[in-house]
Amino acid sequence: MHGRSSLSEEQREAAVALFEIGWGSRAVATRLGVGRKPILRLHDRWRVRGDTALVTKPGNRVYSFELKLNAVQRYISGETRVALAKELELSSPHLIAVWAMQFRAEGEEGLRPKPKGRPRKTPDTPAQQEPELQRLRRENERLRAEVAFLGKVNALRDGEQR
Repeated sequence: MHGRSSLSEEQREAAVALFEIGWGSRAVATRLGVGRKPILRLHDRWRVRGDTALVTKPGNRVYSFELKLNAVQRYISGETRVALAKELELSSPHLIAVWAMQFRAEGEEGLRPKPKGRPRKTPDTPAQQEPELQRLRRENERLRAEVAFLGKVNALRDGEQR
C-alpha cells in the first residue's frame, strides 16, 4: 500500500473485509480505532477498484491535460467522483477532488503538466555583462600599474639602503 499511509497492512485488510460485508467507513474507523480520513480514502478506493484497492500500483501514473479537464468538467456538472474514477480507471477518486481544487484556483492552467525540478538560472544577457566586464578590465589594469609602481618604489628604497 502507500508508504505514507497511517494504516497498517492488517488494518487495511480488516477494513476491506468489513467493507465487503456491508460496513460503512465511519463504522469501520470506529471498530478499528483509527482515524476516519484514511478509512474514508480506502473506502473510496475500494468502491472504485474492489479488492485491488490493497494492491500497490508501481509508480505514479501521469494523466493527460485533456483527461483531467474532462473529469473536472464532468465532476462540476454533477457526476460523482467514484463513478468518474471507475469509468476513467483512475487509482483513486481523490484525484478528481485535487484536480477540481486546482481548476478552481488556477483555471485550466492548473491542470497542465508542470516542469519538473528546480528552474534553470537565467544567464545574464551579454548586453548586461559588457559594462561590468569593461569596468573590471579597467580596474585590473589600474591595479597592475599600482603593483608595478610600488615594486619600483620598493626597489629604489632597497637600493638607497645598501
